[in-house]
Amino acid sequence: MGESAKSVVERYAKNPILTRADVPYPVETVHNAGVVRYENRYIMLFRSHLRNGRSIIGLAESQNGFDFKVRPEPFLVPGTEEPFRTYEEFGVEDPRIIELDGYFYITYSAYSRYGVRVALARTKSFETVERVALITEADHRNVAVFPEKFGGLYARLDRPHSQMHPWSIWISYSPDLVHWGRSQVLITPLRYHWDELKIGPGAPPIRTGHGWLNIFHGVFKTMDGAVYRLGVALHDLGDPSKVIGVADEWILQPEDPWEVAGYVHNVVFTCGAVAEDDGTVKLYWGGADSVVCAGTTKIDNLIHLCTHRGRSQKCAF
Repeated sequence: MGESAKSVVERYAKNPILTRADVPYPVETVHNAGVVRYENRYIMLFRSHLRNGRSIIGLAESQNGFDFKVRPEPFLVPGTEEPFRTYEEFGVEDPRIIELDGYFYITYSAYSRYGVRVALARTKSFETVERVALITEADHRNVAVFPEKFGGLYARLDRPHSQMHPWSIWISYSPDLVHWGRSQVLITPLRYHWDELKIGPGAPPIRTGHGWLNIFHGVFKTMDGAVYRLGVALHDLGDPSKVIGVADEWILQPEDPWEVAGYVHNVVFTCGAVAEDDGTVKLYWGGADSVVCAGTTKIDNLIHLCTHRGRSQKCAF
């Protein structure tokens, strides 16, 4: 406990674990992957840029969570039927996956000339996918649904865009996963802090004995551009609108060459994490919006950062 933030996440020795060379159809990037365990394997849904600059979502499978093989065809491309056709015109991005009520639910960003919205899809076996609904208005990104109900309601972390205040993490509730409300802001960036510019949900929340772990991204603007890092917060098990603590330090920052330079420089960005039975978490992140990387971290260490090395909110905007 109490080890430095620099060593909280142990990078996989063979990173990056997925590059565009691993994809059997033409893409320019692979990044921002949601990952979940299904039967005896790990399923990864990853975002790729096409050469026209728009994004699609592919699927890869692994027995050990590190060595992935990509299926020969994309898993999700912009919809051809309304209303998805209109609002996915410019691409589908950044999938996050949870298992709930007998389905695997996937939230993803839908881009169009009208802005960015979040859509919901579901599957039982990852052989076919069914679109459910567009679940936000413009402009929202980064929706991560809790894999559990609270008082009969579903809950999600989200990030509405605002010009009035730095982009922050909110919580919303729903009776049916389609209609959402009771929204309130939970976590905000801190002035002259590593997440000063904006923050947003990352991987879907992870249930632990001490609370829900929320691994999020934060952005700091420098003279050389923005830097994307990862942080962690802990939410109450019974009421996720109660934030127990937010780690003051980041847990991961761009360091490897494929994180520092690429399609977008200086980025580590997560959409997926898998809790293992041994108390560790496999964490997946996009490096420089170009490759997929992986690492491991201990649940107890993340909790300790939130409860014993939490940040003060006195510097909030």
